Amino acid sequence: MFHHARLKLTIWYLLIIMTISLAFSVVIFNNTVIEVTRGLRMQQARIGREMGFGPVRVLEIDRDLLEEVKSRVRVNLFLINLAILGVSGAAGYFLAGRTLKPIKEMVEDQNLFVADASHELRTPLTALRTEIEVGLRNDHLTAAEARDLLISNLEEVNNLQLLTDGLIKLAANQEEQNQLNLIQTNLKKISHEAVKRIKTLASQKRIKITNQARTISLEADEGLLIELLVILLDNSVKYSPQGSEVKIGTKKLDDSVWITVSDKGIGMSAEEIPHLFDRFYRSDKSRSKAGVSGYGLGLAIAKQIVDRHRGTIKVTSQVDRGTKFIIKLPFR
Repeated sequence: MFHHARLKLTIWYLLIIMTISLAFSVVIFNNTVIEVTRGLRMQQARIGREMGFGPVRVLEIDRDLLEEVKSRVRVNLFLINLAILGVSGAAGYFLAGRTLKPIKEMVEDQNLFVADASHELRTPLTALRTEIEVGLRNDHLTAAEARDLLISNLEEVNNLQLLTDGLIKLAANQEEQNQLNLIQTNLKKISHEAVKRIKTLASQKRIKITNQARTISLEADEGLLIELLVILLDNSVKYSPQGSEVKIGTKKLDDSVWITVSDKGIGMSAEEIPHLFDRFYRSDKSRSKAGVSGYGLGLAIAKQIVDRHRGTIKVTSQVDRGTKFIIKLPFR
């Protein structure tokens, strides 16, 4: 599809360039003929004066010479236009590729997003359908079994809601017109709110969250930064063993601030880190060792939040020794 579009765009480039080139060629040819004719007339007049014919009688210009000049100008203009056609064709094909490249990447990314989302949506929907069909075929379904079935269905519905909420957040963060609500805030307040939201999950695993964030002011979207820390804390708590510790730290630099979230969890290999912020990415190792549910959207959302604040996020990790997220944000 894009190869065909690239050829069509190249042809349009050629049509525009060659139309301008041919128009200039016509103008150049006519002006050249006019100037050559005038030069020949002036030359003949000078010769006539030297021969004593006087100003009244002027010798005729050499028509054969004029036609030869016209012919040479036509050939030169043809060769020039041929060269322009070749150069502009190659340049147009290159520029068409550069023009369509971001559109192609966007469409491919969108198709991948739709395919991944469809795949993830199919799992809970299939589970729902299977459980309901089994329940309907059971003519002797008891009240207790029906209750268990509804509880299981509710879990799948919650999974669907979790997935759709993540997809909505991803789509919202991708909208350029979705402006940040920038206010002057401080990291201690943001981290305190994030810890409060993750406290229940941490308590269930007896994980201690040590908040060492300092009162550092910066201009940011407070709600999004709280969500960012909640995502990172949730990730650290889920993949950490019971009774371990998760730490939040901050560091002030000349023109930016660093935020770190570190844990002593299962960690990950160096091969996994480049894919960590991809949508729907969850390593097989993390799934098998920690038994964590989810769709791999949280860290993708976290990356979008950092990008929207013109910051960077990096990860350092070692298998079975823990993971550390390092976020660098500008003060403004």
